[in-house]
Amino acid sequence: MITYLKYSLRKYETMIEKEIILNPNETLEYIKTNVKKHDTLELSYNRVYAPGDVLDITIEEDWGDEVLIVSLRLNGELVNDVVRVNMENIKNDLLEVRHINDDNDIIITVE
Repeated sequence: MITYLKYSLRKYETMIEKEIILNPNETLEYIKTNVKKHDTLELSYNRVYAPGDVLDITIEEDWGDEVLIVSLRLNGELVNDVVRVNMENIKNDLLEVRHINDDNDIIITVE
């Protein structure tokens, strides 16, 4: 147990935390270009908090428009499921996005 705690502390000490403020369209562009499979993405929108591991990021066509779809495996105590989030549908309701990978922890506040 103590070894695990020391490892966890060391891991978080090397992690860089950064906060940025973006508008909804810039946030989607950030997700397209920077978020990769197996990263952790925490979405806070409306009254929903959805933390999960990224399974896939795709651009699909919906009624003639291109939309960004993020597939997440949710990391919850009550809900452990795979969801597909149409980011175009929720972009104006986004409050905060947290992107965590091996060495970065980026918090995006959506204005």
